[in-house]
Amino acid sequence: NMPPGIPPRCFCELMVHFQPFMILGADTRATDDMVVADKNCRKIHHIAPRIYCCGAGVAADAEIATQMMASNVELHTLNTGRPPLVAMVTRQLKQMLFRYQGHMGSSVIVGGVDVTGAHLYSVYPHGSYDKLPFLTMGSGAAAAVSVFEDRFKANMELDEAKRLVRDAITAGIFCDLGSGSNVDLCVITAAGAEYLRGYDRPAGKGKREGQYRYKPGTTPVLTKTQTPLSLDVVYETVQMMDTE
Repeated sequence: NMPPGIPPRCFCELMVHFQPFMILGADTRATDDMVVADKNCRKIHHIAPRIYCCGAGVAADAEIATQMMASNVELHTLNTGRPPLVAMVTRQLKQMLFRYQGHMGSSVIVGGVDVTGAHLYSVYPHGSYDKLPFLTMGSGAAAAVSVFEDRFKANMELDEAKRLVRDAITAGIFCDLGSGSNVDLCVITAAGAEYLRGYDRPAGKGKREGQYRYKPGTTPVLTKTQTPLSLDVVYETVQMMDTE
């Protein structure tokens, strides 16, 4: 939650699809122009018990878009009596963004596991979408996708996949000023989702090595000059204080 009047922007989130699980990853920095508005924001949003999404772009737009999708999915589940599909969530999201013609500046990666298997989509602000084994969006996407293109392979183990996603997010943090702070992960399987908040902190605050405070009198005063100022009172008024 940001103060009113600040349109923070979120950068660098990614999602990668492994069998039989899926991992979402994101950094935690939100910026307002050149100012870090939030150092520990959430970019991984809950849509359904086994469907999550990552948002980039204008943080407020991404937040309201995911909240609307979560409420629509819940109403759809109650109305049909069936668990939601990842394709259904993606279709509703891209149709909503298309109606705004890009004025809702949110880029969203949707992924999850449903009765048909694991699916992964990226939805752009104008309503177009992609479906790939791994996806990155945001200003740190170029650095993150280079790690995937170098090290991604099918049927990876869970721990190895977590390290890959962590390293991809870390690359985006170190190579992009709009990305920073911590690494969040979310592992989705058929049994449910596990949100790993603060999974890694690659850009921690450095510790001060020495003491840079000096005692009074350390620097000697060699000369001291005082120049008195003569003031002429040209107007004076006295206001009595009400004490009753």
